[in-house]
Amino acid sequence: MASLLPKHPQLQGGFAPLQMECDANDLRIEGEVPLALRGAFYRNGPNPQFAPKGSYHWFGGDGMVHAFHIAEGRVSYRNRWVRTIKFNREREAARPLFSPFNPMENDPSVHNVQTDGVANTNIIWHAGKLLALEEAHAPFELDPHSLASIGVHDFDGKLRGPMTAHPKIDHETGEMLFFGYNAEGGISEAMTFNVVDGKGNLIRSESFKAPYAAMVHDFMVTKEHIIFPIMPLTGSIERAMTGGPVYAWEPEKGTHIGVMPRHGSVEQMRWFRGEACYVFHPMNAHSDGNEIVCDVCEYPEAPLFPGVDGTPGDPKKALAKLVRWTFDLDAETDGFSREPLQDMVCEFPRLDERRTGLSYRYGYFAGNTRPEAKVGGFNMIGAVDHLTGALDLYNVGEACATSEPVFVPASETAAEGEGFLLAYVYDANRGASHLVILDAQNVAQGSLAKAFLDHRIPFGFHGNWRGAEAR
Repeated sequence: MASLLPKHPQLQGGFAPLQMECDANDLRIEGEVPLALRGAFYRNGPNPQFAPKGSYHWFGGDGMVHAFHIAEGRVSYRNRWVRTIKFNREREAARPLFSPFNPMENDPSVHNVQTDGVANTNIIWHAGKLLALEEAHAPFELDPHSLASIGVHDFDGKLRGPMTAHPKIDHETGEMLFFGYNAEGGISEAMTFNVVDGKGNLIRSESFKAPYAAMVHDFMVTKEHIIFPIMPLTGSIERAMTGGPVYAWEPEKGTHIGVMPRHGSVEQMRWFRGEACYVFHPMNAHSDGNEIVCDVCEYPEAPLFPGVDGTPGDPKKALAKLVRWTFDLDAETDGFSREPLQDMVCEFPRLDERRTGLSYRYGYFAGNTRPEAKVGGFNMIGAVDHLTGALDLYNVGEACATSEPVFVPASETAAEGEGFLLAYVYDANRGASHLVILDAQNVAQGSLAKAFLDHRIPFGFHGNWRGAEAR
């Protein structure tokens, strides 16, 4: 018999898991859905089917994918859990068996079971496949229409080790670039870099050692370089075995940024160094002559994780702001510069992905003007013009919280920034969620349309768009 959820902050309010899978057709709509929007807007996030076994961390919940399907001005909705080994074994046992962040807390019945992860962080469309991602394992394929689980996708057995939840897709070549950390199993400095061509074939894989074992959530690419940020959210099995945290903030190790020629080798990696900080998500990066420019949401210290002695982090330092890192490849130094771009608390940065790795003008993010009064998410959707510095903001409403905003171009040939922003919004007043659609060039004017659900979508992580013409 399933147990009640513990009173954990990441299992209550907007974080509380949804117990059902459902389909909802012809959602109630306020406004008009643009006819140019034809496709599916997927989003992934942690949604544990049972009360956790042992300690709980938001990053360890079972993956649940939500999808808004849009066509002819109409919107439908579907959600499904990802049927991983963990999910299926626990569903069969009708109780929790695994502790994703601390295998020593696993039930004895599954001590020798190798899982395929929780598939709970991102979901992407590439080379005709819909892939649910989390950074400790291989991708997990789903049917793009029914969301039925198909299974682990390891690129015909060529993938060695895990795949990041944040691959980068080159719009010009169709290539998907990604890395993996803890690449030799367990926790280690071992990392990989991989390239998949536009047809889905893994065509390149290299290995290297980071300066230390760390949680490396994301990375950056430009037309000429790959940038690997290694920041002191360190991992240690030895620490965990003595009762300490598996992952902890260890600022004395400093920040190390590896820069590799995109068409070169890991043997040509150059390491830059800086003071301790943490970045979950960059907005974009590009090369400007002999300089590399990276725009990132930077934290003074990693949020959601303790110090090495288990002491909770400082909540005042768990607020990210948009910062520009600049690396001068001609300088005879291993330092790099940091320049604040905006003063608003922000996260989940995105862009018009057709400009990934290239110079760009517009960026988008979830922002917060009241970080101490939020309901668990962000109260603003922001659009920043990097040419003028202008910031365009949409307030999602009192007691409402937005997910990551995702840009969808009005057409494949539309100019940069000409299109729409889509986001999942939780409304605590209704105890339910809705899809919001904005004009990306006029964010502050308000929503073009909202499509309403009768239930709440739990706070989650990342999503992407699949156009109706995609194959």
